[in-house]
Amino acid sequence: MARFGNSIRLLGNAEFASLAGTAFARSQAYSTVLIALALYADLFGTTGTVEGLFGTAFAVVQLVVVLPLGRAVDTGNAKRYLLVGFLINVIVFVGFVLVESPTHVILVRMLQGLGASVLWITGATIIGEVSPDDSQGLWLGSYNQFASVSSLTGDLLGGYLLYAYGFTETYAVLSVITLGSFALVYRFLRDDPGGRTDPKDTGGLETFRSLVALPMLRSLVVFRFSFSVGKMAVIIFLPIYARTTFDISAFAIGWIMAGGKATKAVTQGFVGDLTDRYGWRHGFVGLGAALYGVGTAVIPLAAVAEGQIAPVTVSYLGGSQTLGGAFFALFAAYSLLGIADSIRLPASMSLFVDEGERHEAVASAMSLRSISWKVGQVVGPVLVGATMDVTSTETGFLLAAGCIAFSTTLFAVHARRAAAPDRAAA
Repeated sequence: MARFGNSIRLLGNAEFASLAGTAFARSQAYSTVLIALALYADLFGTTGTVEGLFGTAFAVVQLVVVLPLGRAVDTGNAKRYLLVGFLINVIVFVGFVLVESPTHVILVRMLQGLGASVLWITGATIIGEVSPDDSQGLWLGSYNQFASVSSLTGDLLGGYLLYAYGFTETYAVLSVITLGSFALVYRFLRDDPGGRTDPKDTGGLETFRSLVALPMLRSLVVFRFSFSVGKMAVIIFLPIYARTTFDISAFAIGWIMAGGKATKAVTQGFVGDLTDRYGWRHGFVGLGAALYGVGTAVIPLAAVAEGQIAPVTVSYLGGSQTLGGAFFALFAAYSLLGIADSIRLPASMSLFVDEGERHEAVASAMSLRSISWKVGQVVGPVLVGATMDVTSTETGFLLAAGCIAFSTTLFAVHARRAAAPDRAAA
């Protein structure tokens, strides 16, 4: 039966707990850096196009490495790749302490893209490999759930550290958390937890061709190409929008982002359990994507709310924050986006793992999942940023919502056709 407590009980499994630590460290760093990017944009007075490059630089490296990395994880020792990913992230934090220009930020973001790829692909692959077949959705959903808890912590703790202490102390804390997760994986995760495929049995290109030939996986790949254009624009520009347009502090930006992470943290494992129980995973993906488009279209209402909702002053830790209407509008929009992701993500990951298992190439399937996202992640921030430069910030968010609506409609048509043969066989 689907229950929220099932995710907590999984922490009793030492391997799952160590992998949850991986998700925690990765998401903590990612969320905190997003807030830091808003501060860099304000500090250096960047244009929308340059701000878009903050996101594109991260994705370009991932676009190059995800396919060979996925194949390497399928055929090699996944634990070693995971440990290397932690060390790369520590180097990234040192790099961010030293940045002195937008160019430096872009270069360090490229290195961060490499480290994040290693942790994400390897961690998700290992979870898919070691999870029991009858509770795969629960394991994947719970893995994402703990990542969401970490993202929420990154938004609140990272936002506060950036607000109260600055960059150096914040990155020092992130380094300690990352090295702690390194120690957990080194101690508790079995050696060589993945790598079921013999590289002599099939070439990497043949594996990817066979995976793309699967109708459902092909539908998911096409969907993620266009959906990622809209979503990555939201992820990059919402914190920058809050800072540069409404002068919202780093700590308050963390609260905004925490609204979406809180809904994901609470519901994602539960929804993953529901997909195990009821199936119809492509329906969950479509519903979540449609809801994400609605949430994105709500973001521009922050400009209206700023003059309509009376400011509220909140006191804490001997200080105070004055929160205007834009804060509440952005908080509501990001919370809705969190619910949408909770519906979509566990089902999407389960579909990719299921399709990958047909060819004993789960990591390769996850690599396709990642690379399909990276194309939109490379194009989306620059496209939307340039649109914001030419028109307005609000128009850029509406363009992102349009991309999401288009991708959702396309997926609904193709996934329904792809699922028909499986329903007939059942």
